[in-house]
Amino acid sequence: MEKALWYLFAGSRGGTNRVRIVRELDDRPRNANELAKLLDVDYNTVTHHLDMLEDHDVVEPGGSDYGQLYFITDRFERHRETFERILEEVN
Repeated sequence: MEKALWYLFAGSRGGTNRVRIVRELDDRPRNANELAKLLDVDYNTVTHHLDMLEDHDVVEPGGSDYGQLYFITDRFERHRETFERILEEVN
């Protein structure tokens, strides 16, 4: 998981937006449209990042396809310290 977190948040161009998405989902579950509006990012960009985060078990969808909410996974929570350490080192 640590390698995946480095890649997602520090090793690729979209890391900043993925951090912003995780921070918003820390507050409460949200759907892609809400995230796009909150972050002032194109909907397709948000869905791309959500797909990447889901592929690496950082977020998981819940509910129906329309308005589907995204949640932080338990696995990511177990690696929260790694995530925070990565952000400290990158910033």
